[in-house]
Amino acid sequence: MEGGRRRDRHGRGVRGPLTPPRAPVSRSRAERFDGLVREEVGRLGRRWGRELSRVEFTVEDVPEIEPWFEGPVPLGETLPGENGRPVRITVFRRPVEARATGEAELGRLIRDLLVEEVADLLGLSPESVDPSYDSPDD
Repeated sequence: MEGGRRRDRHGRGVRGPLTPPRAPVSRSRAERFDGLVREEVGRLGRRWGRELSRVEFTVEDVPEIEPWFEGPVPLGETLPGENGRPVRITVFRRPVEARATGEAELGRLIRDLLVEEVADLLGLSPESVDPSYDSPDD
């Protein structure tokens, strides 16, 4: 291989990526999911920034559940802050993705899940945390 170029087999041109690495289409499903969660946390933070300043938001693939667990798989959880650590709200990517039928529904599901967790944390109704809660429109 000369000059760092890849072989041009069968006259199809030099091999390489189809899209630039930073293009949205080149992001993995997990990266797109993380981006949706980040957008929603940012949106909630603009309204509830002071109240959420000691809250850490995370994404994990699946919840840790015991083999004998019965019931629906949790989509998220809130863990209380202990020993000076912040409260942690976690969204579980794979169960949320399994429940959504498309990108728009995935965004709404993430929105509603985070609104419910924040409302529970603040002792408020979800509608008072976000008036668009549980509505089909974004």
